[in-house]
Amino acid sequence: MTVEANTSAIAIASQRSSVVRPILEWVARRAEPVVISCGAILIGLALFSIFILVIGKSPATLFQLMYTGGFGSWFSIQNSLSRAAPLLLTALCVALPARLGLVIIGGEGAVVLGGVAAAAAALPFVGTLPAFLVLLLMAAAAMLVGGIWIGLAGFLRHYRGVNETISSLLLAYIAIALMNQFVEGPLRDPASLNKPSTTPLPAEYMLGKIPGMDVHWGLAIGVVACIVSWVLIEVTSYGFAARIAGGNVRAAQIQGLPVGRLIVGFTAIAGSFAGLAGMIEVAAVQGSANASLAAGYGYTGILVAFLARHNPLAIIPVAILLGGIDASGGLIQRRMALPDATVLVLQGMLFVVILFCETFYGRFKIFNPDLWKRSP
Repeated sequence: MTVEANTSAIAIASQRSSVVRPILEWVARRAEPVVISCGAILIGLALFSIFILVIGKSPATLFQLMYTGGFGSWFSIQNSLSRAAPLLLTALCVALPARLGLVIIGGEGAVVLGGVAAAAAALPFVGTLPAFLVLLLMAAAAMLVGGIWIGLAGFLRHYRGVNETISSLLLAYIAIALMNQFVEGPLRDPASLNKPSTTPLPAEYMLGKIPGMDVHWGLAIGVVACIVSWVLIEVTSYGFAARIAGGNVRAAQIQGLPVGRLIVGFTAIAGSFAGLAGMIEVAAVQGSANASLAAGYGYTGILVAFLARHNPLAIIPVAILLGGIDASGGLIQRRMALPDATVLVLQGMLFVVILFCETFYGRFKIFNPDLWKRSP
């Protein structure tokens, strides 16, 4: 009887282990990026605190103002959400190619050219077409131009062997020069004197605000884009093929996967999202294409994507966090007499720490079930 009881107990324990262990493995694998990313943020904030102490300011006061300016009131939250909207899209410009092992950092170029393309597409039809159709035309033009611009970096990478990081960055500088040329040249509104810009959009052609909130619809567009991107990567065969190609290009080619089309396609989709961010800036914030399009959203999107580990769903909370930090910059400048570049210093420190913390992935046994001691 005792032997039978022991055997039964062992069987029950083994059954429970077979059920619990996969759950623990799933949690462990997904906890690693969260823990390491949060740790990177804390380390970055600690280093930034030392920087603030060196210049004779109080880190506690700064972090309090940062919270107040970003999330301390309903007005601050709405401001942070508005600033997060373009970050959602520019982060996707980095995250999607990253699934193929590509590092695209020139999303700023697609943003500015997308904004110029959107303004140029709208001008001939203002007053002749309904606002909804004009906005759709603006979005299509911005996505097309942005997709071509970043897709060019993917094309050069696969067919000419040009490093995509270098080419996308150089393309960003070229795009900003082109934007200045168009805005100060053929597309310039003669009435814009001190700040050259295109002809402003009438109020009825601007992208409206979400009901009950002082936040434009660009936020909803960005969230939908992140969800669609997650479905594309995690659910579709196209995304699965991209993950295979990103893991081992040679193996993907042996399996007959169209690696070239995957690279160009994913970079083009990524660029179209960045171009859409430029359109939203024109149609919801600026009202025209001008030098303010080069606001650095493309570069902040790099930080957002790396913090989110290139996960489109994780990009949403990270973009809101970075949007809040950016929104607090003005309050910090006024209350602490610090330059507006202070927030950029924080973002730079966070990015360096995140890159350093990349070396820790796969090194902690608790997060790597493959290193766990298996039961006999």
